[in-house]
Amino acid sequence: MKKWHHQKGMTAIGWMLVLGIIAFFTLITLRMVPLYLEFSKVAATLESLKEQPNIGQQTKSEIIKIVRKRFDVNDVRNVDPKLIKVSKDRGMMKVGIHYERREHLVGNVDIVTTFDKQIKVAAN
Repeated sequence: MKKWHHQKGMTAIGWMLVLGIIAFFTLITLRMVPLYLEFSKVAATLESLKEQPNIGQQTKSEIIKIVRKRFDVNDVRNVDPKLIKVSKDRGMMKVGIHYERREHLVGNVDIVTTFDKQIKVAAN
């Protein structure tokens, strides 16, 4: 009969637990990565407004129209351009977006992520 201190390795139940934990975190990663990739496209769209000529003189509806076109080009389908907030203060124009995305994980469990991005441009 073998003694306990000579035995090595994990049991089948131990391996099942380790594999279950790995699968759980893989599922979370697969659900969250597209949300962050989409936010990077939204942030890049807002940053690209800084290079837009005369952006500081545009109205809110014109800025939303520009953003909508860029969202179409960048294939951003789950973020509404109407969420864009535009405000002018002391010669600076702030263009920002704040939104939340909900992604189904498993059963009745969802992942909720909140994104916020704001840029400042001269409002000459």
